[in-house]
Amino acid sequence: MSNLFTTTLRFNLNREDDRRALENLRSADGYSSYSRAVISAVNDHFPRRERMKDDPYLETREKEDAFLRRVQETIEKSLSAAPALQLAQLFQNVQPQAAPQEMSPEDDENFDAAMDFINSL
Repeated sequence: MSNLFTTTLRFNLNREDDRRALENLRSADGYSSYSRAVISAVNDHFPRRERMKDDPYLETREKEDAFLRRVQETIEKSLSAAPALQLAQLFQNVQPQAAPQEMSPEDDENFDAAMDFINSL
């Protein structure tokens, strides 16, 4: 007795979802057959559906994470493209701060009052 199960897939080409599914199968790079692509899709779909039942915000978080990754990649790409000379000029334009001055008794009182207020929160 063979350990194979055979079934037939039908695609109604009048339906947009069916047409897209067939196009995806026909262009399934990395899969040796339609069967491999269908098996992978089914095995991904059902566990994800169960996770979505348990966590309705899963898809939103995944989209946010993907968006944040794209923002981070864009920033990193921009920073790596900035010439070192421009960065050096930026640092040269930063003026050193003057040496700290002694606080007057009035400033000292205001500082103490501000710290008391912060500590009371």
